[in-house]
Amino acid sequence: MAPISRDRLPLDAAVELTRTGDLWLFRGASAADQAIRVLTNAPVNHVGMAIVVDDLPPLMWHAELGKGLLDVWSGNHHRGVQLHDLREAVVQWCGRYEQHAWLRQLSPAVTRDMESAALQTVARLDGTPFPATAALAGRWLRGRARRQAGVEMTYCAEVVAATYQEMGLLDAKRPT
Repeated sequence: MAPISRDRLPLDAAVELTRTGDLWLFRGASAADQAIRVLTNAPVNHVGMAIVVDDLPPLMWHAELGKGLLDVWSGNHHRGVQLHDLREAVVQWCGRYEQHAWLRQLSPAVTRDMESAALQTVARLDGTPFPATAALAGRWLRGRARRQAGVEMTYCAEVVAATYQEMGLLDAKRPT
């Protein structure tokens, strides 16, 4: 097994290597970032999934509170589940939100059917609101019920999980 390289990959090179299904993981050091990790029991603050189709630039599929970037699916700016230009999204998360980014490539590469399923999920979920702060607190206080999350409010990891389920990469019986 080859040793893992700790070298930094320039953003343009990482975007060029990105394929549909690859994950972009983000982690910050602020007090809010640490609180997110504690409350969600996650090692990262944010996750987005790449969607790379022939006739479009690489895109990031994720849910976020911000509405600064154009959602390329709807053509407007909104909070919640969004499809952004991948490079612009990474620049925003690393710059404005002061996060460190990692690219995790999916292996093996997705098929055309999986890609179609991902796009159908985008069509279904794009624009779904991100949970309000009170809803976030309520979910945390109730604990993690082992049930499927409703689509009326969605976190970034739930967007990726639901998309992976539709693509056949995760068992649909597992809760998102």
